[in-house]
Amino acid sequence: MKTKSFEERLSHSKELLEKLINPEITLEESIKLYEEGLSTIKEAQQMIEEAKIKIQTIENKSIGSVK
Repeated sequence: MKTKSFEERLSHSKELLEKLINPEITLEESIKLYEEGLSTIKEAQQMIEEAKIKIQTIENKSIGSVK
């Protein structure tokens, strides 16, 4: 199974939101979409945190090599 990119997760979250605002869906469908959306957003947030750590590591290496 291919891992989704950050952008794919963001796009999927937007799709879920569009489905959630549809007044035609049932309460049960709403709950499933909400749960899936929270999971998708949590995964995207984790990717952002990992990117921040990588950037800090790169900056620290760069600063260390300048001294």
